[in-house]
Amino acid sequence: MIASSGRVVPVRARGLAARLSALFERDVEIVERLNDAQRRLCNANERLWSGLSPDAFGLIYDGSAPVGASRIAALMADARRAGRPDTDGAVLCALQEAHWAIRAGFYGYQAACEQRRQLAFEVGELSRELTDALCAAGWSVDEARNADVHQLARAGIR
Repeated sequence: MIASSGRVVPVRARGLAARLSALFERDVEIVERLNDAQRRLCNANERLWSGLSPDAFGLIYDGSAPVGASRIAALMADARRAGRPDTDGAVLCALQEAHWAIRAGFYGYQAACEQRRQLAFEVGELSRELTDALCAAGWSVDEARNADVHQLARAGIR
């Protein structure tokens, strides 16, 4: 089959290119998961920071500082207004929720990183095989390395 560059694309090279193209699609999905995990980590961390900032503690101690935007700060402020500083259980529950959100976000991020590492290895191996297959068909090393795998995968499909 012939690519749009006018070069012959062997059947084996087309198959390798199709596999690489699919791996690149999978990489996009993994990156989305990494971004989602990072957002979850940042959100959970923000809940901790805005709840445990000096402003929130200032409110408990003397009522002069503004309340942070977190659930933890709101619990502390509500207890202060109600005249009952015994909110330990509610605050600990909110801290525990933030802890588990951070833990889940971290593990999600870690798992996606490992999948991406494995994917990178597979892409490297397939890229080498594709380069070899194209060079065997008369392509230069530079042409083979710079070839568009999506285009190669579609070569000959009309």
